[in-house]
Amino acid sequence: MTRSVLGILGGSGLYDVPAFENPRWERTVSPWGEASDAVLFADVAGLPVRFLPRHGRGHRYAPSTINYRANIDVLKRAGVTDLVSVSACGSLREDYPPGHFVLVDQFIDRTFAREKSFFGTGCVAHVSMAEPVSPLLADAVEAAAREEGLPMSRGGTYLVMEGPQFSTRAESSLYRSWGCDVIGMTNMPEAKLAREAEICYATVAMVTDYDCWHDEHAHVDVASVIRVLHENVAKAQRLIARLAADFPRNHPACPIGSDRALDVALITAPEARDPALVRKLGAVAGRVLAA
Repeated sequence: MTRSVLGILGGSGLYDVPAFENPRWERTVSPWGEASDAVLFADVAGLPVRFLPRHGRGHRYAPSTINYRANIDVLKRAGVTDLVSVSACGSLREDYPPGHFVLVDQFIDRTFAREKSFFGTGCVAHVSMAEPVSPLLADAVEAAAREEGLPMSRGGTYLVMEGPQFSTRAESSLYRSWGCDVIGMTNMPEAKLAREAEICYATVAMVTDYDCWHDEHAHVDVASVIRVLHENVAKAQRLIARLAADFPRNHPACPIGSDRALDVALITAPEARDPALVRKLGAVAGRVLAA
């Protein structure tokens, strides 16, 4: 059985976790360009943990300029089997107030200015995204939140907008009419790329505001978001520490096949594959390309 390596993608404000033991930052070269930052290699009670701040330490990258492919590639190269995305978001529901966490299970991708796949001309693949969140990983996150007494709801749809501007009131109302629960700017194409890399993926959406639909609350602005972010980060650090301490040391097979997603995804015949692209795919798809 494969040894578990827990990956954490830190969202806005989450740049470290005090519970990490023996931490060291290592910069990994990726054929997909520069990742957001070096990867923090650490342990928690003997479990290998890999942490990457999505926006870079100090929040240097806007959502549209993050190199999502490089981020997932370097985490794959670091051995990550299970990846938890921690993301600040706006709430589209009255009963999800600022400070609430949502363990989402679906996404609607409204981004348009980002590279969304490792594959393309010369090596085409189509992975299933019907169930974008790996259920066993979500179970572990939910159990950790419960142990820590954190306010979390399981299930919900995350609307991923391009940004960097916040929504108009009309957009916010539209997304509510679609049945979306939270809104943010970073989890796509991240979830799609994790699936292509055969990494089990789950998202913890940390509510910072009510977007702009709520008549009784001020419209979202950076100052109000940052105030709640500081409170959420402390909760997220506790959640990650508990998750890592209790996480299975051996990676169980994913019941929806997240960790074998490429078994039935490649469509380009071996003799027609572009050697240069195949080389770039070495970490992400080497398991199936070498078969």
